[in-house]
Amino acid sequence: MPHPVLDSPAPVLPTRPKPSGARRLTLAALGVCVVTLLAALATVLAQVNAASAATASALSAEAGHIPEGTVVTLADDHVAAIARLDPALLAAMRQAQADATAEGVPSFQVTSGWRSEAYQRWLLEDAVERYGDEAIAGQFVATPDKSQHVTGEAVDIVPLDAQLWLMEHGARYGICQTYANERWHFALATQPGGVCPAMKPDATS
Repeated sequence: MPHPVLDSPAPVLPTRPKPSGARRLTLAALGVCVVTLLAALATVLAQVNAASAATASALSAEAGHIPEGTVVTLADDHVAAIARLDPALLAAMRQAQADATAEGVPSFQVTSGWRSEAYQRWLLEDAVERYGDEAIAGQFVATPDKSQHVTGEAVDIVPLDAQLWLMEHGARYGICQTYANERWHFALATQPGGVCPAMKPDATS
């Protein structure tokens, strides 16, 4: 005779204990930390992107940057570093170059001419990082408010033969080497045919 089937009691599932107050506080604190870290990361990324954009802008042709190895001459009016030079300086340099070329001196090449304030500021910051000292950096790179490059009143010339020719004959055109520690840096510093003033030791003078 079959035994009657009795209903089995429903299994009793273990109840999950409710988190204690301390655990809830810990979870909340972790959440706050995660949010804070994400916010800090977003800020850092924004600063990096902004710095990269500022650097790209400072090192653009429109800012007067001439990439190393690029040949730029005084005839390159389409280059901002040349086009924005002081007209009197540019005219004097072109006349000097014509006479130097007639004497067999290699063509003047410009490594730096007019610069934007942003580009000059970048150069100064780069020099501070390279030399590890702001005072030493200032001997080679002037601040934007004192730089003759920012006003378009100075130009850096290579090769060495061109520099030596300008040192000897530049005064005919009013052109002088103005800093003793920068043989490539030339500016109008006297009247044509005059005498160049004593050179300043460096850009801090």
